[in-house]
Amino acid sequence: MDAESSSSVRARARVHAALGDPARLTIVDTLTLGDASPGEIAAELGMPSNLVAHHVKVLQDAGLLVRARSEGDRRRTYLRLVPGILSSLTAPRLDAADRVVFVCTHNSARSQLAAALWRDRIGGEVASAGTAPAQRVHPRAVRVAHEHGLALDPAGTHHVDDILHDDDLVIAVCDSAHEELTGPARPRLHWSVPDPARVDTDEAFEAAYTDLADRIDRIAPVFATPAD
Repeated sequence: MDAESSSSVRARARVHAALGDPARLTIVDTLTLGDASPGEIAAELGMPSNLVAHHVKVLQDAGLLVRARSEGDRRRTYLRLVPGILSSLTAPRLDAADRVVFVCTHNSARSQLAAALWRDRIGGEVASAGTAPAQRVHPRAVRVAHEHGLALDPAGTHHVDDILHDDDLVIAVCDSAHEELTGPARPRLHWSVPDPARVDTDEAFEAAYTDLADRIDRIAPVFATPAD
């Protein structure tokens, strides 16, 4: 870890530590909606003023809030959150990639659904492949995609050797592919999504879709597109 990354992690850790107390988290929740004086916070939360002062100092030291003197009554101060401080708690951004490639074993369900979801929710160049591709996409994967407004090509399976480029962001969506790809094409990320074909029920494929959709929604805010 370089010095800049280490410093960023330490700063985020201080913010997390400061928010670990329920009273301080409540104060931050209050200031998310608008500025307030320490006295107003004490009155609204039913908290002794000396306790509010302690929590405010911890939050200030962690870089979460600042204090500004009132332009009206100069004896009064108001607290406000530092702009963007809460968004800094998200994971560091992923480096930009020209294309994202999802890989599983058979390229018949998980990687197909992941690519379709990525194309729909994030956009950009995306593909899928398998280490031992099946002859067709699983019919239940096609069905669950259709039910969610996505389209899969039933015959569109591919081998990783025919798809991967050196500069792709490779995401393995199954354990076997993650463990098998150990060379230059080793996945950057690994999502351990259970194989729905092992159970082969509509519920299993729906669960895989939901798992992948949640993971893609989580990664979207930290993914840097080439144009960023």
